[in-house]
Amino acid sequence: MLRSARLILLPASVFALAICHATWRDGWTRVEAQGGAAAPQARADRATVARHVDRARLMRDVATLASPSFEGRQTGTPGGLKAREWIAQQFASMRLTPVNDAAFMQTFTIAPSNVRDTRPGSRSSRAEYPAANIVGRVAGSDSRGTTIVITAHYDHEGIRDGVLYPGADDNASGVAALLAAARHFTMTQPRHPLVFAALDGEELGQHGAKALIASNLLPRGRIGLNINLDMVSRSDANEIYAAGTFYSPWQIPILQDVQARTSVKILFGHDRPAHLGGGLEDWTHSSDHGPFHDAGVPFVYFGVEDHSDYHKPTDTADRFDRRFFGDVADMIVEAIWTFDRRLD
Repeated sequence: MLRSARLILLPASVFALAICHATWRDGWTRVEAQGGAAAPQARADRATVARHVDRARLMRDVATLASPSFEGRQTGTPGGLKAREWIAQQFASMRLTPVNDAAFMQTFTIAPSNVRDTRPGSRSSRAEYPAANIVGRVAGSDSRGTTIVITAHYDHEGIRDGVLYPGADDNASGVAALLAAARHFTMTQPRHPLVFAALDGEELGQHGAKALIASNLLPRGRIGLNINLDMVSRSDANEIYAAGTFYSPWQIPILQDVQARTSVKILFGHDRPAHLGGGLEDWTHSSDHGPFHDAGVPFVYFGVEDHSDYHKPTDTADRFDRRFFGDVADMIVEAIWTFDRRLD
């Protein structure tokens, strides 16, 4: 994720997809989520917390993706290529359905002219960036239902001046949580079709999300929600933000329901434009949910606030609070399950 810069938004028509307007079986009351406001229900006690995730495997997945052999997973580098192959192997092992014939790969290229610099002086002289999303599906019990798309970018900053940027929180953590959720729903069939997409090129300008939206891999007119995971493993305050409720306030009672079954404090905010008095930095276009939002798709983005190791070589897996990360991964699975049950 890159939060210190903002993209110049292209017209929504560039990425436009017609989507159906979601309705909710229990109705909803419009609630304005103020910056930093928490879901008002008390957090669940440990006895009522939902458990879904193999936490040892969760940490192994993060450690693998953030290991030196993956070289910081920069788009188009040997480490990035190794990461995409490893994720595709995970998708195959859990028997997700490939979205592209018999393969999980959606390949695309990024022209240097379209690359966003992640650091001063970082622009590459290469002719183009070869990139690939890894995309798989889980069939829903109701084939007529709208599709829920779960995303997490796997690319990071690679090796710079001989120094490895492992990107454990940003965003090996989101990919590990996505894999944990995919494993869960291959064993427990959802009501809605689910698409799990590990995206490339986020650090260069959210190119993976844009390529996925522009492709025929998603059902046009049938995307009900994007759930994006980016930096979900570190918070000394035991807090995570669920951004997106400013634009889709019907999500608030759903997330309040999830709050009742997690010990992690879910906060609302980081989604109100500054000119409307947001108070907090606006993350609406800070990660891969941004292109979905521009295409008219409702989103909920789970992420923590920046920490001292953000975009630094010290963003390593050994700095995680394993309990917090496990609790967040369980909460994410519970959130997907809850949205799946209540989205029409």
